[in-house]
Amino acid sequence: MDVSPLTATRLTEEEPVGDLLARALADLGVTTVFGVISIHNMPILDAIARQGRIRFVPARGEAGAMNMADAFARVSKGLGVVITSTGTGAGNAAGAQVEALTAGSPVLHITSTVDRALMDRDRAAIHDVPRQADMLKAVSKAFHRIWEPSAAVDTLLAAARAALSAPSGPVSLEIPIDVQRAKARGRALPASLHIAPTPPDPALLDEMAALLLRASRPMLWLGGGARGAAAAATALADRGIGIVTSTQGRATVPEDHPHSLGAFNMTPAAAALYARSDLMVVVGSRLRGNETRNNAMPLPQPLVQVDADATQAGRNYPVDLFIPGDARLVLEGLLARLPEKLATDAAFLHDIAIARAQSEGALRSTLGPYQVVADDLLARVAPGRHPFVRDVTLSNSTFGNRYVQLAAPHLGVHALGGGIGQGIAMAIGASMAGEAKTVALVGDGGAMLNIGELATATDMRAPVVFVLMNDRGYGVIRNIQDAQYGGRRHYADLLTPDFAMLCGSIGLRHERVSRIEDFAAALDRGIAFDGPCVVEVDMVSVGPFAESFAGPPAGAAGSVR
Repeated sequence: MDVSPLTATRLTEEEPVGDLLARALADLGVTTVFGVISIHNMPILDAIARQGRIRFVPARGEAGAMNMADAFARVSKGLGVVITSTGTGAGNAAGAQVEALTAGSPVLHITSTVDRALMDRDRAAIHDVPRQADMLKAVSKAFHRIWEPSAAVDTLLAAARAALSAPSGPVSLEIPIDVQRAKARGRALPASLHIAPTPPDPALLDEMAALLLRASRPMLWLGGGARGAAAAATALADRGIGIVTSTQGRATVPEDHPHSLGAFNMTPAAAALYARSDLMVVVGSRLRGNETRNNAMPLPQPLVQVDADATQAGRNYPVDLFIPGDARLVLEGLLARLPEKLATDAAFLHDIAIARAQSEGALRSTLGPYQVVADDLLARVAPGRHPFVRDVTLSNSTFGNRYVQLAAPHLGVHALGGGIGQGIAMAIGASMAGEAKTVALVGDGGAMLNIGELATATDMRAPVVFVLMNDRGYGVIRNIQDAQYGGRRHYADLLTPDFAMLCGSIGLRHERVSRIEDFAAALDRGIAFDGPCVVEVDMVSVGPFAESFAGPPAGAAGSVR
């Protein structure tokens, strides 16, 4: 982020800290901030409004605001910023911040607290929570508190750098209300927040290159931490290395690359390939339980791991070589040590393409009428470079996370932590950073958690088409109850609103699809519409999936709500 230095006048004048922080955010390149206004953050938000350099998105709740900032960070490939209030306001954002922490999203959570004379003393000041700092530390990569007005801008810079530095993650910055109002002098800002990563150890790169040169059937597993290394990863695929990704690592190598399994990482066809592979290099992935059968799925040997976080070494699988470092620098260093074409097994690479086709075909066979939805999204999302946001819902768990391809890794946003109800807010955040209209796949059950954010979408004329899959409840929970609990269904049938009436009440365009053959035209109209809209698929009218999805395979943990 390039910045404009403060003028000499600003360096000598005293201004309220709220004004200094608002100006510093804008100078650092922040264009959009999400949040909920409160008496304890008014000094900053008033300054943002007066200065007019930052767009503020007023969410209906702090959880939604945090989800928006998270998705904005992912799609913009920069810093997401959210402003909340003291106590309950900050607490409302905590669950959504857990998602940002799980995904490693660089989010700056600016929150407030009571006057310094009352902090941490449990004296029942309005909005005071004596252990607010402890709560924030638990859901943050790092926590900072501004004690003195003179340190405000420097502490903001430190928090932003911490959020952006690998391994990235959400950082909380707590600013007492009296500090926001106090006056201090401005200061010149650095030219950039970027911190250059430390180059990887050349000896370790030499060892990894030697392993690859000896391998006939190597594979590269790419996680979310590899998304910044797309060019190098694709070059390795072109040279003859097989590719598989986590859900978060999708499109790091183009999803239609003939050497890529994509995120079909746990199918029988994938397992058969792992059994034949003679080397796997895992880059920027935690090898999550719901993609490895709780780490019980055999992976190829030798196993090499690359991660920016050195504490992750061998955490989920024993590894033969661990290289701490930035994924891009490691893979570029590896490329420099390899020939232009590797002497790998051409038949094995061909079998990867076959396995991908088999996995896609097996998935489509389970969808029944919803093959139409999956295929129509497949035909539009990647070619249109639409950010594709998915909530944890039955349709995403079946086809959204794997089958519908992405144009680039930063254009895929999903609830990585498995929590339901975050899709609507995430879609709004993604739309504020996207280069094309955002397409969001959400369910009726999850939608009820953040339903109020539809009003935010209308307010902001957010460029989103919400594909709302409505089966009148928690469909996957019903399937699990049928499969594992003798068909005893409890608590999964929900009273959901008439979405046409709900959307009409807030001026949000709505179209209901009751015949599956009408979906493609409705989706096209939604994408073409100038503003937010809901395309509701009436799953009760359309009918069931061909095969019931009852959660991850046995032994694979993960949310199925």
